[in-house]
Amino acid sequence: MLKDKKISVFTNPVRYITTADEVAEFCKQVSQESFVTVDTEFVREKTYWPQLCLVQIGGKDQTALIDACVPGLDLKPLGELMAKPDCLKVFHAARQDLEIFFHLFGKLPKNVFDTQIAARAEGLGDQIGYDALVSALTKGRIDKSHRFTDWAKRPLSENQKTYAVADVTHLRLVYLELMERLTKNNRLSWLKDDLANLENEEFFFPAPDTLWEKISLRGGGRRAMGILQLLAAWREAEAQAADIPRQRLLRDDVLAQTAITAPQNAEALANIRGFPAKLAYNDLGARLLKMIAKGRAIPEDQLPLAPTRKGEKMTPRTKLIANLLSVLLELKAHEHSVSPKVVASNVDLNALAHGRKEVDTLKGWRADIFGKEALDLLEGRLSLQIKGGQVTAVKSQA
Repeated sequence: MLKDKKISVFTNPVRYITTADEVAEFCKQVSQESFVTVDTEFVREKTYWPQLCLVQIGGKDQTALIDACVPGLDLKPLGELMAKPDCLKVFHAARQDLEIFFHLFGKLPKNVFDTQIAARAEGLGDQIGYDALVSALTKGRIDKSHRFTDWAKRPLSENQKTYAVADVTHLRLVYLELMERLTKNNRLSWLKDDLANLENEEFFFPAPDTLWEKISLRGGGRRAMGILQLLAAWREAEAQAADIPRQRLLRDDVLAQTAITAPQNAEALANIRGFPAKLAYNDLGARLLKMIAKGRAIPEDQLPLAPTRKGEKMTPRTKLIANLLSVLLELKAHEHSVSPKVVASNVDLNALAHGRKEVDTLKGWRADIFGKEALDLLEGRLSLQIKGGQVTAVKSQA
């Protein structure tokens, strides 16, 4: 069956689209289909926002390469296709593609399927690459020699176009095969929450006042945390406005040291190791100093607490409990041929080890696979034993 599909997909005509009329015509045609496969090529090394260069769309009977580098090209019909709720959009590792469409159209695509997420539910790896997934499911081969090509340079070579087409033609076969497996194994419901996140803006763009939590801060206490919280949000806004990478504007380590030392003038700012001297004395530096002053004025009782990076702080006792839970998780995940990370995260295990039960792994299908037995282990109704060199979970006798 897959062989017949393969012949059809790879004999489809390919359209290289450079005009607004062609965009509108193609998008109207494929919008009537049950699903299309989508990929993008972009450059981002020197900008905050990814610069879209090419959009690949695979339909049932035709494939299109839309040249987004054509000046003034109207992509509104593409936005309408992405927003159409009754046409499924299939991506692989969709996050960056979806971010591009959000920046371009002001909203995330609707009705999205990510084959990387689906592959996890089928035990094919936590973050399997596209070429590996194509090989595993279709025995096809992807030439990745153009992975790091300059997609903004024109004209595109025929080899570049062939590479771009393969990103959506093989993807149709991958999607169909995954759907067959997921349906057969009753696992489609497992994807519901993870796929829903792909339509949630908060999943892509965290609140500005939480950005500081990802920056390592050594010293300075809660005052430095309060200043860093303001500085991280300030840097993000400045980087977006200037369209430059946040690290190019000001590195994390320099931002953290600035929060610790909390300089009050341009000279002190310029003396921070790694701080760009020109930045200290220009308008950007002045705005930064205002943020620092604002942070210095935060009342003590309003300063943030240290972020929890991997769940609650672990003690020797809770570490031991979490380790036992991890063994059980590996065991149950292996039994069901699924990635352990799909069933429970380290944060979930740490929470359970601390006696907290407000975790996803105790809900729905995750509870059936692991959560219920995890509670049995925690409450003494189940034990882990080694028999014949194999770890087994044994229910305690009532």
